[in-house]
Amino acid sequence: MDAELFKQQARAQILAAGAEHRPLEIRGGGSKSWYGQQVQGELLDTRAYSGVIDYEPTELVITARCGTPLAEVEALLAQHNQMLAFEPPHFGGAATLGGTVASGLSGPSRQAVGALRDFVLGAVLMDGKGDVLHFGGQVMKNVAGYDVSRLLAGSLGTLGLILEVSLKVLPLPVASSSRRFAMTEAEAIRSLNQWGGLPLPISASCWQDGMLTLRLSGAQAAVSAAEKNLGGEAVADADNFWHAIREQTHCFFAAATSQKSLWRLSLPSTTASLTLPGETLIEWGGAQRWLITDVDAAQIREAVAGAGGHATLYRTGGATDKSAGVFHPLAPAVAQIHRRLKASFDPSAIFNIGRMYPDF
Repeated sequence: MDAELFKQQARAQILAAGAEHRPLEIRGGGSKSWYGQQVQGELLDTRAYSGVIDYEPTELVITARCGTPLAEVEALLAQHNQMLAFEPPHFGGAATLGGTVASGLSGPSRQAVGALRDFVLGAVLMDGKGDVLHFGGQVMKNVAGYDVSRLLAGSLGTLGLILEVSLKVLPLPVASSSRRFAMTEAEAIRSLNQWGGLPLPISASCWQDGMLTLRLSGAQAAVSAAEKNLGGEAVADADNFWHAIREQTHCFFAAATSQKSLWRLSLPSTTASLTLPGETLIEWGGAQRWLITDVDAAQIREAVAGAGGHATLYRTGGATDKSAGVFHPLAPAVAQIHRRLKASFDPSAIFNIGRMYPDF
């Protein structure tokens, strides 16, 4: 579809929905439609608004439309030995760039390079009034509206229709190696935090079932020196291992059943093992912990909050529905900020209502 025609049609749909107070569900490929609360409303499909707008490899920036397949973006970058360094999960072949930014999810390299939001340089948004707003730019030095661009990362479509995004990209690492160590959970947490304070090229980590796996990435000399210093056993088929962690096709995640739910716990990396029953997988140097359990949501959130973190009900089975709330309850002052932002961008309250919290 012609780009201008898509924007005209989207604007008309948004204005009509706002006038009649009808909710809209903004959706791309739907690969992450399970993430967050259930959304109802008329579909605003972004997939027709596709294509890379600008990409200059020497500038390390790519700008593309929201409906552009994520796989297409990554394939283009790979041709120039570049990548989306935050390793966004796809969760299927239908993932789009807009959905990737809206979900705000980052992969195994988050601990080393930063989150998706840290790579958002600029964005174009159509708000609830049908106005097209431009935020940020295409270079790191352009900070005008930069915070608003990053605000869209993880907003799950509740603030408006993300039309275009500019992302910083990075070169692929020259060398990569994965090593594995037999360790208890406590030993792994302690080791990860010790290593985190050393000049080691650790780009990903994963502990599960008594085994800690590290990925080393960077210059060949740095990777070789780290291999020698750390020891451990080489990991066969390491690329597939990290892909399985990123896409949650690793056998650990299969344990989430109709009786047990998958929780994502965000904690200070030094937090000791939590006394919660269930199966655990640890990433991001100890800061992200996955828990598969049938424990009550209130008990989980109380334990995690007591450790200075928050808990997200990531995937749920039959035993635990989403009535407990997918995302950790907000402090009153923070909730008020969310409501004001929602009212500013979406005054008619039509975009993905209830996706994050009941009233926005």
